[in-house]
Amino acid sequence: MKKLTDIQGTFKLHNGVEMPYLGLGVYLSKDGQEVKNAVKWALDAGYRHIDTASIYGNEEGVGSGIRASGIPREEVFLVSKVWNSDQGYDSTLRAFDASLERLGMDYLDLYLIHWPVGGKYKDTWRALESLYAEKRIRAIGVSNFMQHHLEDLLNVAEVVPMVNQMEFHPYLVQQSLMDYCKEKSIQYEAWSPMMQGNIFEDPVFHQLTGKYNKTIAQIVLRYDLQKGVITIPKSSKKERIIANADLFDFELSQADMDYLDGLDKGQRFGPDPDNFDF
Repeated sequence: MKKLTDIQGTFKLHNGVEMPYLGLGVYLSKDGQEVKNAVKWALDAGYRHIDTASIYGNEEGVGSGIRASGIPREEVFLVSKVWNSDQGYDSTLRAFDASLERLGMDYLDLYLIHWPVGGKYKDTWRALESLYAEKRIRAIGVSNFMQHHLEDLLNVAEVVPMVNQMEFHPYLVQQSLMDYCKEKSIQYEAWSPMMQGNIFEDPVFHQLTGKYNKTIAQIVLRYDLQKGVITIPKSSKKERIIANADLFDFELSQADMDYLDGLDKGQRFGPDPDNFDF
């Protein structure tokens, strides 16, 4: 496991691109001042990875926040995703152009297929491969792809996805999927690491807060990173954004990592990639 050093530390993707292992998620952050502030606060606090998506409806604000921060574009790892209704070869190319225009950027660091839409994701992937070949994206990947989706895609893919972004937390570890991704050199990434807020309701997580003098959020985010999983906690509150990055002055013991792994019950708080209808 690579040593976790600081907020700007990275995991190397299989094409050599360095992806910061901690980022800001902006799902549900309102476009305009709210998301602009969140992005600027995160970049001021040292974050260098921002994750958005066309369906979030806040790409314009994300771009504004990056520009307002004064951080050079090449120092920010910017991620967006193609939405389900835009999937297919030509429509994905158009969706990518539209995302870039809203962001006010001329390239993305990572572009993901948001969900594995049946009958479409292979053509969508061909579009991502084209954009990657044109160097308009530095890395390409998927989100919410189970092993059978990945196997199906790899039957036709010329480029192996660099990233798979999945719901991930101690109640949904999916270790076999993680192992498969590792075997294929696909970097695992977490969305909803806080179980959509439910993590704060379960007393089982409070047991570790006193031991490490850290919050539940910090313990769970540190767990992600020690599992080798990139994580993108979302918040629009300045104090929370700063606190979520305070992860580098402690380390969870192997016993506590095993304890958190042992809480796995296959429980989802978001949609099931094998059964979604949007």
